[in-house]
Amino acid sequence: MSIKENLHHIKSELPPHVTLVAVSKTKPISDLMEVYNAGQRIFGENKIQELVDKYEQMPKDIEWHMIGHVQRNKVKYMAPFVRLIHGVDNFKLLEGINKEAIKNNRVIDCLFQIKIASEDSKFGMEPHEAVNIVRSETFSELKNIKIVGIMGMATFTEDLNQIKSEFTLLKTTFDSFKTMESFNFKPEIISMGMSGDYKLAIACGSTMIRVGSSIFGSRS
Repeated sequence: MSIKENLHHIKSELPPHVTLVAVSKTKPISDLMEVYNAGQRIFGENKIQELVDKYEQMPKDIEWHMIGHVQRNKVKYMAPFVRLIHGVDNFKLLEGINKEAIKNNRVIDCLFQIKIASEDSKFGMEPHEAVNIVRSETFSELKNIKIVGIMGMATFTEDLNQIKSEFTLLKTTFDSFKTMESFNFKPEIISMGMSGDYKLAIACGSTMIRVGSSIFGSRS
């Protein structure tokens, strides 16, 4: 199937409440434009420089998501336009995003990255660490960020039971956060599920999936 056909096939299977992020990392502008012309408006990149380059070259009605690990010193490059930062895994990063958001007169939406995988290589914080941040006075002083949900990445394994238990953990964590809402903490999004496991993620409660290879083909 073509890229356009892949996109339409995936979208036809998605429930109305699930948002598709087309993960376009390493892909050329021509591939992104094929997806754009087929109606997709939300794209995810995992490197800030590539995100900025594509933002500058592509139509301005695109919603850009930063889905990779974020270095504080690079937040300033995407702060003027990024719509959602998926991987916030510590308070210092949150402070850095808030600082750059102030400079750009914006409120930047973010997701807490919760560690659900057994692999040490995966980033994220423990659920109790996120709770401690939300309950802290210093968090309430951050007026230019809003935590709109949580994300997590499951272990890279063929064991569907393990993946399911990790997705269930993220959904349970999300549910426990709903009682803690404030002006800058309004969890509505559960971002989990990628090309290989998004159907299971949706069954476990995901409201946002990040799909790359199933749309664009294997990575360059």
